[in-house]
Amino acid sequence: MNDLILVKNLKRGDQHGQVKLIQEWLCLHKEIVGTDGDFGPATERAVKDFQSSNGIAATGIVDNNTFEKLVAPMNAALMNITPAAGSSLGDLVVAYARQHLKQHPREVGGQNRGPWVRLYMNGNEGEPWAWCAGFVCFCLKQACKTLDQKTLPITPSFSCDDLAASAKKNKIFVNHNAIKPGSLFLVRRTDTDWTHTGIVISVDSETCKTIEGNTNDDGSREGYEVCMRTRAYTTKLDFIRI
Repeated sequence: MNDLILVKNLKRGDQHGQVKLIQEWLCLHKEIVGTDGDFGPATERAVKDFQSSNGIAATGIVDNNTFEKLVAPMNAALMNITPAAGSSLGDLVVAYARQHLKQHPREVGGQNRGPWVRLYMNGNEGEPWAWCAGFVCFCLKQACKTLDQKTLPITPSFSCDDLAASAKKNKIFVNHNAIKPGSLFLVRRTDTDWTHTGIVISVDSETCKTIEGNTNDDGSREGYEVCMRTRAYTTKLDFIRI
């Protein structure tokens, strides 16, 4: 089911499959309710409060107007960017990563769950679906589409290990001396195992600034949001030149 299309108006008493989606978006807008798929009095109250906060008549009914307001952050993240003259693929990767970051994508309803996770993971969600690589590849695909570049520099994957293997095959697996904005980083656990990835948005001699999905304050792969971080170059950090 498309998370950006409302199948029918929803109101108190409904238990339609999209009720849970409405509850997820209410939570993402800080109108916190349970995400049980049951449109009860708490969900109705949250809908009314959201409507009032957004200049909509507080009916408690989710119609197309209310739904469009709820999903506006995702639609904003998906907007096409008009590239400046001479923009490289890396420039566009950074631009799309910043566009997503501005909308504060994050999990809701449990680990690796919610509409943002499903967007980056092609509809998948749940504990097994760590989504850092999904976020990176989604931004990369947006950038390639904008530049009408049919072939991606790496094969998209939800697996950090697969991204590393693809980069090695295409001879773009590098150390920090060869990167530029738009490159990807990989956190290495062993010589054959990478556990986290993100997008490099700026570089200097000792550090790089990144935008990463599925991260937290410790910079791990099992976080809950897209955020910006600063990382020092270490022996456990590898890169993919884009």
